[in-house]
Amino acid sequence: MNSKGKGALGLLILLAAIAVFGFLGYDALDDVKLGLDLAGGVSITYQAVEEDPSQEDMSDTIYKLLQRVQTYSPEAEVYQEGNNRINIDIPGVSDANTILEALGKPGSLVFTDESGQVILTGDQVASAKPAQIEENGIRSYVVSLTFTDEGAKAFADATTANVGKRIAIIYDGQVYSNPIVREPITGGQCTIDGMTGIKEAETLATTIRIGSLSLELEELRSNVVGAKLGQEAISTSLLAGAIGFVIVVLFMIAAYRIPGLAASLALALYVGLIVLVLNAFEVTLTLPGVAGIILSVGMAVDANVIIFTRIKEEIGYGKTVHSAIKTGFAKALSAIIDGNVTTLIAAAVLYFRGSGTVKGFATTLAIGIVLSMVTALFVTKGGLYALYYLGFDSPKFYGVKKDRKPVGFLRRKALCFGISIVMIVIGWAGMGVHKAQTGYLLNYGMDFTGGTSTNVTFNEDLTLEQISKDVVPVVSKITGDADIQTQKVAGTNEVIIKTKTLDVEQRQALEDALVENFGVEAEKITAESISGAVSTEMKQDAVWAVAIATILMLLYIWFRFKDIKFAASAILALVHDVMVVITFYAIAKWSVGSTFIACMLTIVGYSINATIVIFDRIREHLQEGIGKRSLEEVVNTSITQTFTRSINTSLTTFIMVFVLYVLGVSSIREFALPLMVGIVCGTYSSVCVTGALWYVMTTWKNRAKKQSVEKA
Repeated sequence: MNSKGKGALGLLILLAAIAVFGFLGYDALDDVKLGLDLAGGVSITYQAVEEDPSQEDMSDTIYKLLQRVQTYSPEAEVYQEGNNRINIDIPGVSDANTILEALGKPGSLVFTDESGQVILTGDQVASAKPAQIEENGIRSYVVSLTFTDEGAKAFADATTANVGKRIAIIYDGQVYSNPIVREPITGGQCTIDGMTGIKEAETLATTIRIGSLSLELEELRSNVVGAKLGQEAISTSLLAGAIGFVIVVLFMIAAYRIPGLAASLALALYVGLIVLVLNAFEVTLTLPGVAGIILSVGMAVDANVIIFTRIKEEIGYGKTVHSAIKTGFAKALSAIIDGNVTTLIAAAVLYFRGSGTVKGFATTLAIGIVLSMVTALFVTKGGLYALYYLGFDSPKFYGVKKDRKPVGFLRRKALCFGISIVMIVIGWAGMGVHKAQTGYLLNYGMDFTGGTSTNVTFNEDLTLEQISKDVVPVVSKITGDADIQTQKVAGTNEVIIKTKTLDVEQRQALEDALVENFGVEAEKITAESISGAVSTEMKQDAVWAVAIATILMLLYIWFRFKDIKFAASAILALVHDVMVVITFYAIAKWSVGSTFIACMLTIVGYSINATIVIFDRIREHLQEGIGKRSLEEVVNTSITQTFTRSINTSLTTFIMVFVLYVLGVSSIREFALPLMVGIVCGTYSSVCVTGALWYVMTTWKNRAKKQSVEKA
């Protein structure tokens, strides 16, 4: 064995060891922080001191509390319960007392004159920063406040009218500072002194930066929250992931032979790295986060498929295997980078502009994209060269792909456009019917419309596992919905069950079922309405995030492809995919909850990547020069050359989600089903719609330019 062979053997052994480590990474999942929907957490309920607060004040307080608690977990949820209660769910934690201490008592910041009249409120404070000052050798700590324009004017008026008098700065009912006004303060700034140390100043400044709460709140209760998915369901989902992974590996080896083996080693390493990063950065993993990982796994497979397709083509052109590997990676690079960078741009915008589940999705997606690129471009490449130098240097180990006659995809563009339009129209009609029947366009779940909170006192102290295994199925049978949340009130036998809004008959049926199945006393069952956890602000944040991400993706594709028609076609295809999937939501009356947003984002990310692969081929052929080929032939050739890649990538990703659907519990299935529809739809649009859209736009432009020249 020559030196290259020995080196290749050593590299292969190293990669195999790393791959084994990747599979062992599943065990390390025990250390990953799981979100409220996967492993439970802490729920805290506050009640407004005011008995009948306005809805405006409640909404304002909810939004500001949400900003505060997301510093502990980006997946934290804050929502209204009843008329004057606010519930906070924080995943990934188990000690309610620690959270309460860290969160602090929500209160309000006010400035009052000597007669106790409020002259300024905390929402008129633009910023609050801790500071350390020293005068005459004495060090003191303060919080420096900067007012809004409105606040600056109000403070200037107040200090002008109260020269020689005191103005008290009160937070949470405690007077932090009560200085004498010696002259009007018109600069829009002041300080709160009396801090015992910099830590106290930092804590107060952090809290004030959120803004004064519109309502004074008092703690009502703190609970340990049961996971929407029990431990058994999590184990089942992990098993489904492992089975799906094995099937994908077998498929890759069968379809691509030696390259498939190298890719399998890289994918195994990818699994281990994902787990390591989640642990290292203490990322809280939620169900939408799992969607981000599924998408990134699909993109990791896709990158390998793009490379292997190129290698087969180069061998078909008569190149040696070694040269084909080198050229294949080089030619695949642009499509891989453009596809991943485009999706990474979207992930970044979703993280910084989104909140809650959107941010969790973006985090895992971004991590997955970076790791998938590294493993595909470096680990797969190293493994492939190692196997080559070990003697797998014959083309029969890699396959040969020769040019085939282009399929006339564009001849069917009118039919494809028609099918898409009909699907979308059916969706709008379905939403119209649903709105007429229920008042809502879609079957919105508890996260969007609120629901019913049922308090049940059982005869024994049930564990979270017992609640998930025994109680939840009984409730789900009555409601016909898998979106059920449970909370166990610490130190009691009381369990809080949150479901979609129940009518009188359903409430009675649930009460009867609980009495019959668990022997609880009917008088110990109470119910009240709760508002949606996905607040108006969160919905707006999600919409803005998607809008900005779409614009940035359009600009990036325009920049990279030097043609606005590529970008416009890609974005129109994304809109098409979303609308078609919404059609299925409308017709099948699938529940639209917080995971709906993650599903839509997954579909968008998946579809844009497939589209870019086809556009990369069109760009390549245009750069080579059309020659005797027509523009229609160029598009058909590009789609034909990437068709196998489109099918294989979609098939592997579909397999992962399908196994999850088959083995998962009902809530997992509700999540996996629309993903499968999205995968199929994204493949269809990439092959049948995007290229056709670009072709139509280009021919229209060329025809218009020709007519303009003829008139001139």
